[in-house]
Amino acid sequence: GETDPALASLVDEIIWLRVGQLSKMISAFTDRGVRQCVMAGQVAPKNLFDLRPDLRAMAVLLRLKEKNAHTIFGAIASELKKDGVELIEATPWLKPLMPAAGFRCGRKLSADQTADVQFGFRIAKEVSRLEIGQIVVVKNGTVLAVEGFEGTDKCLARGGELAGKDGGAVAVKVAKLNHDMRFDIPCIGPQTLETCVRVGVSVLALEAGRTLLLEREACEKLINKNKLSLTTVG
Repeated sequence: GETDPALASLVDEIIWLRVGQLSKMISAFTDRGVRQCVMAGQVAPKNLFDLRPDLRAMAVLLRLKEKNAHTIFGAIASELKKDGVELIEATPWLKPLMPAAGFRCGRKLSADQTADVQFGFRIAKEVSRLEIGQIVVVKNGTVLAVEGFEGTDKCLARGGELAGKDGGAVAVKVAKLNHDMRFDIPCIGPQTLETCVRVGVSVLALEAGRTLLLEREACEKLINKNKLSLTTVG
């Protein structure tokens, strides 16, 4: 349920795994002489508690004192390396999808919104440093919501609700300090912007050069139609 079956028609070969089938995943590479791989897409956080780990994955999990995206995926990278497969960054291919400093789409920010973006950026960097989440929602210098295990959309919904009937909340999404860009790269797309529209978040700020913006054309249409502002910070 994580990956669209239509992907099979776009690739030379596809191997389906359940989350936790580490040995099968590594064999998929080694049996074909693959020496480098990248990670793309996501595993929904809730599925990390619906694992069916094989023996190798079980051994990896038992060694981890802390379980978050970076420790889990870092451990997977180490297991791959043991079998001669290097997990590399996908950013050389993704760089065109990462808006740089000075990017803005939609309405120009007011002075208050600009101040909230800077405030939210500072809070989000600290929250991400603590391995809590990558996004915060603020309004008028007050933190409304901090992303935890629930993910971006539910955090936005909570923050939008707490902003009151006038809306006007500002959301800021970041990468953590020394973020390992091999995995868990911050990412937004039309679905995130649709959530912003629905819950009354009026500004979404992304960390410049470190956040993926998917389906940019569709995002720009959504932004202009709904009087949103999308900008970069940092």
